[in-house]
Amino acid sequence: MDWLNYHHLLYFWVVAREGSMSRACEQLHVAQPTISSQIRKLEKSIGNSLFKRIGRNLELTETGQLVLRYADEIFSLGNELTDVLRGRPAGSPLQFLVGVADVLPKMIVYRLLEAALDLPEPVQLLCVEGKVSSLLMELASHRLDVVLSDSPMESTVNVRAYHHLLGECHVVIFAKASMARKYRRNFPKSLDNAPFLFPMRNTALRRMLDHWFDTHNIQPQMMGEFDDSALTKVFGAAGVGLFAAPSAVEKEIRQHYHIQPVGVLSGIKECYYVISIERKLKHPAVVAILNAARERLFT
Repeated sequence: MDWLNYHHLLYFWVVAREGSMSRACEQLHVAQPTISSQIRKLEKSIGNSLFKRIGRNLELTETGQLVLRYADEIFSLGNELTDVLRGRPAGSPLQFLVGVADVLPKMIVYRLLEAALDLPEPVQLLCVEGKVSSLLMELASHRLDVVLSDSPMESTVNVRAYHHLLGECHVVIFAKASMARKYRRNFPKSLDNAPFLFPMRNTALRRMLDHWFDTHNIQPQMMGEFDDSALTKVFGAAGVGLFAAPSAVEKEIRQHYHIQPVGVLSGIKECYYVISIERKLKHPAVVAILNAARERLFT
C-alpha cells in the first residue's frame, strides 16, 4: 500500500465507532452499498479484513482494531487542525468516556475518577452508568474508553476485552452509632438475626455475603434489598439495619452518613476492575486511575 485513501478510512472509522452500517449511513448521509464498497477497497489496499460478522453484528478483526486506533488519532488531529484554522484555540479537553457498573459504590467511583481530573491537561469526563453487559457492548462499539466493574470479564461474554485489577479491600459492616455499639459485642455472632440491608443478588458483594453467612451459620434478618449502594447507606444511617461497604472509603462513609463500623468480615474482599479493549492501557486518564488506585486507594 503506497498511499492511504483517507476517504475510505473515514467510512471505516465511522462504521467502527457507530457499530453498525445503518447508523454509519445516517451519519454519513450515504447508502449502505456505497459504504460497503469503500470499505472493501480499503481492505483490498491493506490486504486484510477489517470486520468480521458475528450473527447480525459487525466486530473488528485484530487488523481492524489496529487501524481504528490510528484512525482515531488521524481524525482527532484533523479536527484540531480545523479548530485552529477557524481561530479556536488548540488544547481542548481530553475526552474520557467511562462506563460505570451501577452496583459500584459512588464514593469508590469518585475516588477512582478524581485521579483523571488531576492530570496536567484538562479532562472532559463523561460517565455512563448501567449494567455491565450493556456497558461492555458499548465498549466493544468504541463508544466508551473503559468500564469500571466489581467483577472481571466472564468467559461467556462475547466481547474481546481485557480486565485489569485496580485493587481490593476488606468488607466492613456499618450501622447507626447506637446499633453499632450493640452489635459490636460478640461480633460477628451478633449478626445472627440482626436487621440487615442487602445489596441485590446480581452483585459480587451479595454473593460473597451469602456465602460468608452460610459458612458461619449466621442468618441476618433481611430488612430490604437495594440496587443503589447510596440508598442503602441512607437507610442504614436512619437505623433500619446494618449494611456492608468497602473499607477503602470507610473514612468518607463515616463522615458523610454519621455512622460507625461494627466489624470487618474476615476472609472476604471486594475487588475492583477496569475493563478495556486494549491489553496494555495507554489512555493517560486510565493510566492515572490505575496508578492512583494501586498507590493510594487500595493500599
